[in-house]
Amino acid sequence: MSSEPFRWSPALETLPRERLRALQSERLARGVQRAYARVPRVRAAMDAAGVKPEAIRSVADLPLLPFTTKDDLRASYPFGTFAVPREQVVRLHASSGTTGKPTVVGYTRADLDLWTDLMARSLAAAGVRPGDLTHNAYGYGLFTGGLGFHQGAERLGCTVTPASSGQTERHVLLLHDLGARVLFATPSYALTLAEVAEREGVPLEKGPLAVGVFGAEPWSEAMRAELDRRLGIRSIDMYGLSEILGPGVAVECAEARSGLHGWEDCFVFEVIDPDTGAPLPMGETGELVITTLVKEAQPMLRYRTRDVTRLSDEPCPCGRTHVRILRVTGRNDDMLIVRGVNVYPSQVEAALVGLAGLAPFYRLILQRDGSLDVLTVEVECLPHVPPDAHERLAAAVGAELRARVGLTARVVVLPPGELPRSEGKAVRVRDLRKL
Repeated sequence: MSSEPFRWSPALETLPRERLRALQSERLARGVQRAYARVPRVRAAMDAAGVKPEAIRSVADLPLLPFTTKDDLRASYPFGTFAVPREQVVRLHASSGTTGKPTVVGYTRADLDLWTDLMARSLAAAGVRPGDLTHNAYGYGLFTGGLGFHQGAERLGCTVTPASSGQTERHVLLLHDLGARVLFATPSYALTLAEVAEREGVPLEKGPLAVGVFGAEPWSEAMRAELDRRLGIRSIDMYGLSEILGPGVAVECAEARSGLHGWEDCFVFEVIDPDTGAPLPMGETGELVITTLVKEAQPMLRYRTRDVTRLSDEPCPCGRTHVRILRVTGRNDDMLIVRGVNVYPSQVEAALVGLAGLAPFYRLILQRDGSLDVLTVEVECLPHVPPDAHERLAAAVGAELRARVGLTARVVVLPPGELPRSEGKAVRVRDLRKL
């Protein structure tokens, strides 16, 4: 492979920031006018806030607009947030709907073309190249991951194996026999693939596999190091969400792997105080808010993602000028409060993964003991750890959690293979307190 820099949209990806800001302002003003005219929910929310569309002339005016939340989308279920007649929508996707009705998202032909192009741009930034053989282990269906990665890789000029999720032994066989250079998956499922390959005696880390593009769930630097080592790859983080477009909203560059470039020609990124809604300065940690600029079917104005992160506009070694979204540490609604300590599952993961004697699989169980919360952390030991060492290992894990996270927990060390394996998004937490 050539070592020369490769960009899918070189002019846009390196646009000077002042010109990028001007392009955003122009597209934002036009998009707000269109959303106000065509989406009743947007018009009602802006009228209630006393904001007329002509007041939004630049990105600086963005804080005048009201927020959009997932509850707003559910209240408009199924098609109440569309800005085009339903007949012009050529594809529907939906969120999982685990806490109520799913949120339905629609795409016009132009939206699908935009999404595909942004995915090609993102994969190129991640180190994927035309002609690469790619193995797509994201699920196909209402979830945007499978089809998003598939169409982006094809647009880039790759060969795609649409393996989808499940049947892990078959994935390992195909990865080995077909010789994929690139793996698309959730990080938790990539870890499952590594474990099964090792159990089956298939040395994926010694084959042509070189790049892993992972997303759809928060993951830690410790998990990245584990995946890099066990699969022999460079792991790259991809970010997106169905309500905005799908994967391809932001991606790490292969050169730096330090923050995800958010494509500012198509989106505006803000970070706000999650309690007050006030915008925060560049570099401060808060909740990520995204506004779409060119999406036709379903424009989103100031959508609250609930993802906790911070932004950086510092120059990147790769030469791309778009703002970087630093690693998402978790979601506001995933944050656990245990005896006054705020903790995200990804913080626990960062403390556990890589500890001597531990496999990189864990589960958090929350229960109530009278008026107190009790957290149990279940972990697996490696095969060589004897049963009489479990108690000592549990004490070491507990000490690490107290030192790294400030968390006191009951630790249970399980034999290898006891915890459920992910075939998509991992379920790390069982909260039994409400029961």
